[in-house]
Amino acid sequence: MPIGPLDDDAVEKHREAGEALRTAFDETAEMIEPGVTHLEVAEYAEERINELADGNAFPANISVDEEASHATPSRDDETEFGEEMVCLDLGAHVDGYIADAAMTVDMTGNDELVEAAEEALDAALDAVGPGVETGEVGAEIEDVIRGYGYTPVLNLSGHGVERFDAHTGPNIPNRGTERGVELEVGDVVAIEPFATTGSGKVTEGAKEEIYEVVAERSVRDRSARQVLEQAEEEFQGLPFAARWLDSSRSEMALRRLKQNGILRGYPVLKEDDGELVSQAEHTVIVTEDGCEITTE
Repeated sequence: MPIGPLDDDAVEKHREAGEALRTAFDETAEMIEPGVTHLEVAEYAEERINELADGNAFPANISVDEEASHATPSRDDETEFGEEMVCLDLGAHVDGYIADAAMTVDMTGNDELVEAAEEALDAALDAVGPGVETGEVGAEIEDVIRGYGYTPVLNLSGHGVERFDAHTGPNIPNRGTERGVELEVGDVVAIEPFATTGSGKVTEGAKEEIYEVVAERSVRDRSARQVLEQAEEEFQGLPFAARWLDSSRSEMALRRLKQNGILRGYPVLKEDDGELVSQAEHTVIVTEDGCEITTE
């Protein structure tokens, strides 16, 4: 049945995307262990999502230790997992209706840092409902993480999810704020606490492997035009990885498209102090009596 402004079809497709994502997650997480490459895990996750859903909502994010987000392997990446903390963030869509979820696989012995993010997510999910302000949800996240003796990552947040758009408003902060947006029935939001042993701030690193089309403009350069056509037609305007592109000259084409303001790049975000970061995330639909978790 409909949930607020979401009709039956939209609700069902959100659920289908969530179910596909959960299956891909369960299988992919088991692969993460020392000696396995980041590329093997990313490609497996993305292939399974393509099989189970209509496509990836964004490239597989595999963020290690001080990395918090936007880390995905390059085409020729041979990096292997070691005894590290690994945040796995995946997205799937069915007809553009998106599911976004994340979990942390710990091989460092810092189990409590993982628990802090997971329990913060549980507390946030319990708080979600119509009329609840996003700052109240953030306060629940912050209280749990600080209660463990860690710090929430303050300049990262959860977000709204719309059709063919994985990151929209409202923002769901990882701390309590007096200003916020009231959640409404039918809102689809991804709630993602990040906990860290550091100061709670991330900054952009140098590596950049994820891109998204942000403007429509004519392009003369042939290779740039090919990249843009693939991004719009095959990836349907959703974020994509450089390694997904067909063009042998894609690196130069990406640089041109970014310089012309047609593409946005997503640099890897790293904890300021080089400290460990954990993450947990679910996508939910706000209902009359709370929320429905689509990715559980």
